[in-house]
Amino acid sequence: MAAQALALLREVARLEAPLEELRALHSVLQAVPLNELREQAAELRLGPLFSLLNENHREKTTLCVSILERLLQAMEPVHLARNLRVDLQRGLIHPDDSVKILTLSQIGRIVENSDAVTEILNNAELLKQIVYCIGGENLSVAKAAIKSLSRISLTQAGLEALFESNLLDDLKSVMKTNDIVRYRVYELIVEISSVSPESLNYCTTSGLVTQLLRELTGEDVLVRATCIEMVTSLAYTHHGRQYLAQEGVIDQISNIIVGADSDPFSSFYLPGFVKFFGNLAVMDSPQQICERYPIFVEKVFEMTESQDPTMTGVAVDTVGILGSNVEGKQVLQKTGTRFERLLMRIGHQSKNAPVELKIRCLDAISSLLYLPPEQQTDDLLRMTESWFSALSRDPVELFRGISSQPFPELHCAALKVFTAIANQPWAQKLMFNSPGFVEYVVDRSVEHDKASKDAKYELVKALANSKTIAEIFGNPNYLRLRTYLSEGPYYVKPVSTTAVEGAE
Repeated sequence: MAAQALALLREVARLEAPLEELRALHSVLQAVPLNELREQAAELRLGPLFSLLNENHREKTTLCVSILERLLQAMEPVHLARNLRVDLQRGLIHPDDSVKILTLSQIGRIVENSDAVTEILNNAELLKQIVYCIGGENLSVAKAAIKSLSRISLTQAGLEALFESNLLDDLKSVMKTNDIVRYRVYELIVEISSVSPESLNYCTTSGLVTQLLRELTGEDVLVRATCIEMVTSLAYTHHGRQYLAQEGVIDQISNIIVGADSDPFSSFYLPGFVKFFGNLAVMDSPQQICERYPIFVEKVFEMTESQDPTMTGVAVDTVGILGSNVEGKQVLQKTGTRFERLLMRIGHQSKNAPVELKIRCLDAISSLLYLPPEQQTDDLLRMTESWFSALSRDPVELFRGISSQPFPELHCAALKVFTAIANQPWAQKLMFNSPGFVEYVVDRSVEHDKASKDAKYELVKALANSKTIAEIFGNPNYLRLRTYLSEGPYYVKPVSTTAVEGAE
């Protein structure tokens, strides 16, 4: 089969307009295993195929791209980098985006190979063309270019090539194309900065990080909204957070939140700014962040009362993030009756809000109520019990009611709440004393889709693995849970059939 493909490839090279041969070659290649092509890789002559890409013929271009994609996969990255340099450069400036994407996918293979990447680093023109691909209209082309440059920057030589040569000027030139392209370059810079303190240092020395931060704290509210997402990505790393703190950026973000009340356009950027602090609190110390930036907690409570579902959703998500660890739970508990009112509000929203906000409320409730066994002190168990009670007059029935609605996402989110509290003795008692609850848990006929079956199984597993469950639920019910667990999430009870005399 591979021999037939080679023969057709030679035929393509011999003819001037080999459309039929291209179709035949394309068809044959689909059946040739990649390992067979690799064995013949040395004999592959791809020049004619690359030449055909220059003809303004749509079908030929489509066929050539598909054929080349297959054949190039059979070649070693080092071979590509050394022998197809000119073809790769031409591919990056080709008017057809499918050719650019093909080329960038091969460059992606090259930059992943430690031996081949040096060939790219020594090819200034190719690097320049990759940079200019960020400025193209096609997002897939831009994303592939960003990915390759980000990968190149993982080495010292790559950082030097990008930031200590004319490439930096090319990068700054591309940024001037339009706002969208400028944000793409910021995205690349943040990706590179997140790798290590040294990478961040190269990026700050280039002036591009400073430019991003200037835009973040500037007057354009739409730009702020976009830039805060990138700055939040930078804050996911320890060295990134350190840099933002040293440069006073975190204080500036806090001050902008303080001034948001007098800004009629604050709804554009406020959700992103609050998310930033929520992530910061979880990654560092919830107590320290909330004590140093009290406006953050104040604004979260305020936003849960908002009539704007976007604001409410972000506030609910942030409460869930903040309460995902014990320190964060304790910070929330210290706010006293205010947090109780917030819980009542979230409980109300989980029943009455639009479906998407209901799910976000349920996810936040799960996060707030979950306590790992090793952290279940008497005080913390009393706290989660009081929080559960604050959600509704009868929280068990509330979540059972939600789980019976005909939306798989809602059903799973409600089951997740029960799973979050399933290993806490107070919750087990509530469940056991709720009429029909144990039957509901072990009833497999309720769930019809995979996600729901998985969610129910997680609940059963959390209950069955608890040390207190046998005592609270009783041994017969405990054994029902263990049976369910051993049968797995997708077990279907066999239907017995009885033969009837005389039946056909």
